Amino acid sequence: MDSTGTASRVADTLRSQIVSGELKPGSRLPEEAFRELHGVSRSTLREAFQRLIRERLLVHELSRGVFVRQLSRGDVADLYEVRRIVECAAVRRIRSLTPAGLRRLAEALSAGTAAAEAQEWDTVAAASIRFHEALVALAGSERLSAMMSGVLAEFRLAYARMGDTQRFHAAFLERNREIAEALRAGETDHAATLLDAYLTDSEEALLKEYLD
Repeated sequence: MDSTGTASRVADTLRSQIVSGELKPGSRLPEEAFRELHGVSRSTLREAFQRLIRERLLVHELSRGVFVRQLSRGDVADLYEVRRIVECAAVRRIRSLTPAGLRRLAEALSAGTAAAEAQEWDTVAAASIRFHEALVALAGSERLSAMMSGVLAEFRLAYARMGDTQRFHAAFLERNREIAEALRAGETDHAATLLDAYLTDSEEALLKEYLD
């Protein structure tokens, strides 16, 4: 595999670890340790890091190294604004529901429910991200899906400051289910309205944890 392809693979792995909560905001990614862990050259690892820096998932601090990015209150508010504009419009643009698309929604919901029952709240958060990726994918645009995957990966960093993760995720897991039920009934406008309210309430709850 060429260095560009390898860098892409390493970036994908690190991105997945951020979305899953395995790599948390503020965590330092020591170059030598990560180079050995992934079995890549220094230049390849740096290329992977640069990809995630451009995606706003990592930051480089002079003389200190590379860290998983920590979001400010302003970052969180801006991400919610993007989500309201894009996700709600995407849901309203859904013209047909494919079995594969509905199955992807159902799988994300099932994963979230199982994780909640096991009290694994980082896994619930990751399942919620997958649910919203699946939601946008129903609009049928690869470019839109790619853009929102990046936004949602960055958004995952917002959960780091959350205090009562159980209360937050349990409430919004059920609201994801309501959105999916509205879509299965063919009520896209209603689903978009539910989603807008979900995002507004979620933002209010999450920003209470941010005191810049």
